Amino acid sequence: MNTPEQLQARWRKSTHSGAVENECIEVADLNGHVGIRDSKNPTAGHLSLTRQDFAAILNHLTTQP
Repeated sequence: MNTPEQLQARWRKSTHSGAVENECIEVADLNGHVGIRDSKNPTAGHLSLTRQDFAAILNHLTTQP
């Protein structure tokens, strides 16, 4: 189900999604939170994280070998 917040959000494809077109995620600013969704199935919903949690995940992923 799409919420008004999700419909108005400006989703953009991540630059780190990989070279293969069908392996992409999209992110959006959702009023103080960061939304993450599958670009192949945008109507399936999204994960909403605080900016702090999103930064922690990015930090964790970029420090992995």
